[in-house]
Amino acid sequence: MDPKDITKEYTNGEVTIVWQSAKCIHSANCVRNNPAVFQPKEKPWIKPEASTTEKIIDTVNKCPSGALTYFLNK
Repeated sequence: MDPKDITKEYTNGEVTIVWQSAKCIHSANCVRNNPAVFQPKEKPWIKPEASTTEKIIDTVNKCPSGALTYFLNK
């Protein structure tokens, strides 16, 4: 496994955030737009239970690199 090409998923039960390390340009838009969820100095660094699904979707949609995507859980 290439350490620069990691995909991780984080869920709050309603929405799952998918992060792809190889696409991430570290713009920090996610951190600025939703610091309760995106905490790069913590492990895990994405805490989707700390925000509403709507705010998470809004934040993910602002990711300029496409490293963050989401899907709604059924």
